[in-house]
Formats: sequence, C-alpha cells, structure tokens
Amino acid sequence: MLQLALTHRSFSYEAGGLPTNERMEFLGDAVLGLVVTDELYKKFPDLDESRLSPLRSGVVNMRALAQIAREINLGEYLRIGKGEESTNGRDKNSILADSLEALVGAIYLEHGYNKCADVILRLLGPLIDAAQSSGAALDGKTALQELAASIGLTSPEYEIGESGPDHDKSFTAVAILSGEHFPQGIGKSKREAEQAAAKLAHEVLATRKR
Repeated sequence: MLQLALTHRSFSYEAGGLPTNERMEFLGDAVLGLVVTDELYKKFPDLDESRLSPLRSGVVNMRALAQIAREINLGEYLRIGKGEESTNGRDKNSILADSLEALVGAIYLEHGYNKCADVILRLLGPLIDAAQSSGAALDGKTALQELAASIGLTSPEYEIGESGPDHDKSFTAVAILSGEHFPQGIGKSKREAEQAAAKLAHEVLATRKR
C-alpha cells in the first residue's frame, strides 16, 4: 500500500501501466480536508464560515503540502518516471503535494480515521496554529484589496494562465495593481492561483509600506 501511494503516473506509464497513486490521492485529499476543517472548527469557535474557509485554504494548498512533503523528505522515496526525474520531478510542488495526499490516503486505509488524523495534525499542526496570527484567516484577495485601498492603489485585477491536460491542469495568476505586475501565483484551480498571487502581492506591498 505504501509502494502504491508513492507511485506517480509517470512511473506507471513507463513501466507498462502499473497502478498509480491517483485514487489514494483522491481519498487523501478528502480526509485532509475533513481533518483540517474539524480542527479549525474546534480551534476557532468565534470565526464564521467566511473566515474559516480561507483559513482552511491557507493550510491545505499545494504550496503548503509540498513544503511539508519536503520536510519529511517524501520526494526521495517517490517512484517517478525518467522524464520527470530529468526535470527535477522529485521537487515539483504538484507532485509532492499529490503524493502527500496519497500517503494520507494510504494511512487512512491501513490504520483508520483516528490514527490518520493524528498524523495529519502532527504534520499540519504548526500551520494551523500559525494561520490565525499570520492573517491567513483573512481571504488573500480581500486582504490585498483592503491594503491597496489604504495606500491609494487601484483594485487588483488578475491575469490567469493555464497549462496541462484537462485531467491535470495547473493554473497561474498574476495580480496587477495600478499597472504594476506582481509575482506569479500557482494553483490547481483558478481560485487557488488567484489567492496565491494575492498573498504574494500583499507581501510585496506590505514590505514597502513598512
């Protein structure tokens, strides 16, 4: 089961069609979302849905999951194809995040919900604890809009790009304020990419404001 969780589709394709970790990734994504949502619900009883939802997005997103995967050296153990190996696939955010979700799915299947939740909270607990104080509870786009208004800039607009096949699309977004383009955000959806771009632009403007 662990071997399956670590098998990327690129390895499967080159090996003649072995099973991949995509079903486990699908399951793990759902388990992650439930565990984090439950923890946020209990940890922040005074926050309504409009604040809890972006707070969850700040904890469970591709960049955050990929960073956790790096911290546990998950990339070292992945079974990936030669093509991905040659393009540094072991350190790609998308592959690392998906593989961490698959690993969560495997733990859930092998050990059940409670033990899986313990692992998830051990890995994501620091992010959850830091989220409220770091402002992640405020929607990234809303935070950028408020900051822009406070320093006299136009409301943010976003340029969206996409790549990849229909079943595995990746989106990019660039925030534009008063004609200035800010660093590119990346996500599995347009919304996630826009949120990432908004947070990057917010960091740049907040640094200038200091």
